[in-house]
Amino acid sequence: MAVRNERRTSRWQSTVQALQLGVGLQVVCLALPLLDLWFFGSIEGHVEAAYPEWDASEVALDRNAIVIALLVVGVLGLAGWLAALWAAKRGRAVCATVTTLFVLGMTTVAAVAGAGGDPYDQYVPLWLGSTILVLLALPGITAVLAVWFRGRD
Repeated sequence: MAVRNERRTSRWQSTVQALQLGVGLQVVCLALPLLDLWFFGSIEGHVEAAYPEWDASEVALDRNAIVIALLVVGVLGLAGWLAALWAAKRGRAVCATVTTLFVLGMTTVAAVAGAGGDPYDQYVPLWLGSTILVLLALPGITAVLAVWFRGRD
């Protein structure tokens, strides 16, 4: 039985490594909106630029809504990375799970990062949305390529 488990794990080893990197980068992406809220203030500046007539309490409400939305999407993304990692470690439906979660995750992140409305060009500041998108796309693409183009036995 140990040989079978070792083979199953080594079969998906590069996929597991990419997914573990994705989990770590997802945690970084979860921290970015909080760091912006506490230190950088670019989301607040983004809201103030969109609504110059608003007072500080209204700006804070909109800023908090953007940060909370990013955190909710980030937690869901973390759950997706962990589900894909679990599937890869178990060796169960790895291709389907990794590919499906990658497509769903990238679609969600792209929609959140690029969504806008009057008076915003984008709800999320460009640097933050772009950073999150790129940080998560790299290990995601790596995992999908690893799962579909792994060495054949």
